[in-house]
Amino acid sequence: MPVPRPLPSEQRLGTPASEWVSFQQAAQLVGVSVDTLRRRIRAGKLPAYRFGERLIKIRVEDLDNLVRSIPLGNRLRRRCAS
Repeated sequence: MPVPRPLPSEQRLGTPASEWVSFQQAAQLVGVSVDTLRRRIRAGKLPAYRFGERLIKIRVEDLDNLVRSIPLGNRLRRRCAS
């Protein structure tokens, strides 16, 4: 079952008004655990920004770019046949 792509941040219900979100908020928006987000940051797939010594935030725009669609239909069959 494909993972639903999040709507643009302006259309999401319950999205904080700020363009920056905490780990917990980001995990809830994307539907993954905080540990998964930390692994994506460590792998260089998700940028995160430090505010002061301990506070780390993630941009909502970067979360939107993290999620991508899965190829379906003919595109998937061609990959399997190759």
